[in-house]
Amino acid sequence: VSQDALRRTIFPLGGLTKDFVKKIAAENRLHHVLQKKESMGICFVGKRKFEHFILQYLQPRPGKFISIEDNKVLGTHKGWFLYTLGQKAKIGGLKEPWYVVEKDGANGDVFVAPRTDHPALYRDLLRTNRVHWITEEPPAALVRDKMMECHFRFRHQMALVPCVLTLNQDGTVWVTAVKAVRALALGQFAVFYKGGECLGSGKILRLGPSAYTLQKGQSKVRVATEGPGDDPGLCPSL
Repeated sequence: VSQDALRRTIFPLGGLTKDFVKKIAAENRLHHVLQKKESMGICFVGKRKFEHFILQYLQPRPGKFISIEDNKVLGTHKGWFLYTLGQKAKIGGLKEPWYVVEKDGANGDVFVAPRTDHPALYRDLLRTNRVHWITEEPPAALVRDKMMECHFRFRHQMALVPCVLTLNQDGTVWVTAVKAVRALALGQFAVFYKGGECLGSGKILRLGPSAYTLQKGQSKVRVATEGPGDDPGLCPSL
């Protein structure tokens, strides 16, 4: 949303909690408001399974489930796009749960790990595309110092994560989290906050190596397959 639109927008419920608004509705007998279902997740999918929904629009692209630890093929799937990082993978014949830690869209493979807290799921570095700042310009401290401490999140309602932003010449930023974050994914939006204020957001185009990759002494950066191909700037950690 542009600043031109925001400066003309009134948020009458901005200072009220949802519970308090429902209390007002009850006092005024607005039962249709109280009984209205809340939207969670992808509301337009309805009660259908996501797999059934998405396969109405995309052709199946069979691929392999591969162990991130030893490259062993554990099973097959109908398409890498059916899975999100961190979710449990449904692999026939295996008693213990495995979790999606990486996807290879080019080859159609989905890499999995045996624990929900596996280090392959954790990263502390990412780069966004050009950030959309709500005030239209980057914060003065970031422009002056090229680095700034703040917080970010990439999922609704997740706890804010302390981080350091490094500003690149093209307006993109490197985000270095104070501690590794679970299930960062390309294409998500990193939203930045400071002192209770939302500063802006940027689409995640690159990911630093996972904790598992670093433990193995490798260096691997995940790059989005679409989006601006601008100069990524100097990476603060790689």
